[in-house]
Amino acid sequence: MGISIVHKGMLIVLSAPSGGGKSTVVKAILESDPNIEYSVSATSRPPRKGEVDGESYYFLSTEEFERLIEEDKFLEWAVVHNHYYGTRRDIIEEKLQRNKDIILDLDFQGGLTIKRKIPDSVLIFLLPPSMDILEKRLRKRQLDSEETIQLRLQNAANEIKYASQYDYVVVNDELEETVFIVRRIIEAERYKSNHLKICIENEPGLVLEREHDSSDIPPHSSR
Repeated sequence: MGISIVHKGMLIVLSAPSGGGKSTVVKAILESDPNIEYSVSATSRPPRKGEVDGESYYFLSTEEFERLIEEDKFLEWAVVHNHYYGTRRDIIEEKLQRNKDIILDLDFQGGLTIKRKIPDSVLIFLLPPSMDILEKRLRKRQLDSEETIQLRLQNAANEIKYASQYDYVVVNDELEETVFIVRRIIEAERYKSNHLKICIENEPGLVLEREHDSSDIPPHSSR
């Protein structure tokens, strides 16, 4: 009987403080790996210059966002910098059912919520090389007022404390090196048993599980 292994859909979360470069890294990963799809988040904040609804974010009014929260339409949601952000449950479920790998660009609150609801998800936290460099990156974007920049820096110091709760932590110093490391993490995760399904010809598909106790282990066969 033939045996084949099928990769199940995997949910990857990339997080970093504002200005930490997660959007740039996600873009580079998507360009280099056609097997990964991006799941667009929803937000109640206004679009920035150049952002496109349905591509950058799903831009919703505060009232519409709150209605979807009440209807339990989000896999996770949070208030960040006074605006709602969330991940649509139906979009994620549809992609996973098609065995697609999905990458999300989320803050740490969203990432940890995803991990609680989908334990097999892979969480990667990007750290800035230093707070000084993070401040320079925020100013270089020219997107925020001085007040907002100071708020983002204060929040970043708190967010970094949660990096230890992620599966992987990568210092985002040089973009090319960071993308290389993140790609290696994703490739290694694809070979983990909890992200695979083993198919035996003429047998029902068998999903590999990690949770077994000693009573499940069969006795040794003769050698």
